[in-house]
Amino acid sequence: MKALTVIPGSVDSMELREIAEPATAEGSVLVETLAIGLCGTDIEITAGEYGEAPEGSPYLVLGHENLGRVLEAPEGSGLSAGDLVVGIVRRPDPVPCPACAAGQWDMCRNGRYTEHGIKGLHGFARDRYRADPHALVRLSGSLEDVGVLLEPTTIVAKAWQHIDAIGSRAFFEPKTAVVTGAGPVGLLAALLGVQRGLEVHVFDRVTTGPKPELVADLGAIYHSESLATSGVEADVLVECTGVASVVMETLTCRAVDSVTCLTGVSSPGKTNSVDVGSVNRTLVLGNESVFGSVNANRSHYEAAVEALEKADQGWLQRLISRRVPLADFDDAFRRRDDDVKVVLDFQDL
Repeated sequence: MKALTVIPGSVDSMELREIAEPATAEGSVLVETLAIGLCGTDIEITAGEYGEAPEGSPYLVLGHENLGRVLEAPEGSGLSAGDLVVGIVRRPDPVPCPACAAGQWDMCRNGRYTEHGIKGLHGFARDRYRADPHALVRLSGSLEDVGVLLEPTTIVAKAWQHIDAIGSRAFFEPKTAVVTGAGPVGLLAALLGVQRGLEVHVFDRVTTGPKPELVADLGAIYHSESLATSGVEADVLVECTGVASVVMETLTCRAVDSVTCLTGVSSPGKTNSVDVGSVNRTLVLGNESVFGSVNANRSHYEAAVEALEKADQGWLQRLISRRVPLADFDDAFRRRDDDVKVVLDFQDL
C-alpha cells in the first residue's frame, strides 16, 4: 500500500513509497484513510526540523490530521464497517505517568508519550492503518466532508475548556474574545467563541483573500491592524500565531480578570525588548491568567465533534481551500496566498 513518508531530520526526504499492510498487533480495527490535513507541523517535519520514526523504522509515515472509514471492527467494539472515524494523535506513555493513567495524555508528565506522524508512531498518511477502538473517535455521516478538521478543532476545544475552568476560579462573565491569527486553528477558535455567545475579534495581517470574509460570515469582527492599536480589550484571548511580537501583544492588551491562552508554538532565537516589571505588575494587579495549551485527550475530541456538528457545514467546507490528490503531494506542500487548510485526498488517486 502507499504511504507518504520522510526520513526524520533529513531535508527534502519526503516520498510516496510502498509499505507493508498494517500488522494486526497495531490494533483490532482496520481503517481506510480518506483524507489527511496538512499544517505547519508537517511542513517543519519535512524540513528536517524534528520528527521521530518508530523504533526499528528508517522512515516516519506523515499525517496526524486525519479522517478515515472503518473496514473491519470486532464485535462489541462500538464500531462497524462503514463508520467514519478519526484517529487520536497522541498516545499515552508506557509507564504510564499519573496524567496518562488518568486518560489525560495531553498533560503527560515525563515526555514519553508518542504521537502519530510526529513522535515514535507512524502517521495516518497511508492507504490503511490499524488502531484499537479506544484510539478512534466516531463521527456522524454529516461530517464526512469536514471531518478532517476534527484534530485542529480539538486544539481549541481544549483551549476553551481550560479557559472556562480557569475563569470559574472567581466571578467570570466574559463578553469579548480576541483571537490572533486567522489560520485554521484561529478560525476554529473564533468559531467556538461565537458558539459561546461572545463578541469575537480576529486579528490577522492579510487584507485580501478568504480570511476576512470567513470571519465576517462567522459573525465575528476582522482586524488587519495590530491588537495594540485596535483599542480592543478582551476578557478572553486565544493566541494562534506563535509570532513573538503578537504573543507579547496578547500579554499587554487585555481587560482585567482576563484569561489568555497561548496555542501557537514560537520559533526560538528571536528576542523582543519587554518591560517585565510592567507586565508582571499588570498581570498581578489585574488578577489575570496566562497559560499554554497543546494537543488533546479524548474529551477534547468529543467536544470538538459537538462543535463541528453545531457549526454551519458550508462555512466549515470553505475552510478547506484545496483538496489535492495524494499523487500530487508536492503541490499540496507549496503554500499559496489564498490557502487556509490544504487536504490530501486519498480517494482521488
